[in-house]
Amino acid sequence: MKIRFVSALFAFALASGLGFGQEEAKPDVPEDLLEDAHLREELGVNEFTAPSISKLFETLEFLMPLPLIEMERAAGERMPLDRADLAIELGFLIADGFLIVQAGQMDKVEKMAADLTRYGKALGAGDRINRHAAALLESAKKQNVEQLKKELAATQKDVELELVTLRDADLAHLISLGGWIRALEVSTVAVDKQFSPERATKVMREDIADYYTEIVAGLEPRISERPNYLEIRDLLSGLRNEMVIAEDEEPTVEKVKEIREQAAKLVVLALQRQE
Repeated sequence: MKIRFVSALFAFALASGLGFGQEEAKPDVPEDLLEDAHLREELGVNEFTAPSISKLFETLEFLMPLPLIEMERAAGERMPLDRADLAIELGFLIADGFLIVQAGQMDKVEKMAADLTRYGKALGAGDRINRHAAALLESAKKQNVEQLKKELAATQKDVELELVTLRDADLAHLISLGGWIRALEVSTVAVDKQFSPERATKVMREDIADYYTEIVAGLEPRISERPNYLEIRDLLSGLRNEMVIAEDEEPTVEKVKEIREQAAKLVVLALQRQE
């Protein structure tokens, strides 16, 4: 109760600008990607709230079967030194966790939990992630898929809360961005391989592309002015145009292929580390 009161008090201070200075308003998160109303309130409405990676991955359940073996991604043995790179790669790791769970690959949970712990510690949120890592391993032993998903979602939100208290809200948004880029990559491949207009509509989310375009533009200059982030912003802006479907139209195979290509480029750019 005391912890919740402190976090709520901090959220009030953030929202009102008391003691922390005025922050530039962030764009609204698409409603279906918010975890719940209570969380929204605790983290200061939308100002510091990022889309839930777990909500992003609910879309992937609709798109089963997923090309999981083809899309498997190995985490690097060496962690990046730059905190922005750490954050966006952590988003990829959490997203990969959902893929592992969705595929029932419980033998990979231990490695995934260890990677999450390494990245969380490097970002200064080691204690929070350690608790979730232990719970992930316990849930994997019990083959409890739903609990694994809940722990992964809680991992994202706990790290975000820690970053916000450290006044690193930009990094919280980068975690979410990394998760979305990974989800978009996998979902576009899945739809391209097994196309239908109904499946394709799940990736036509210009509102999400708009959201992240604004988020990237609003990052502090040391991040937003990096060449790869300038390219990411341009790609996102173009993506939202590709994703717009007129009322009397249906998504086409060609559109999905184009979005798949752009998603693959986003992955490369997002994982391009600062030298």
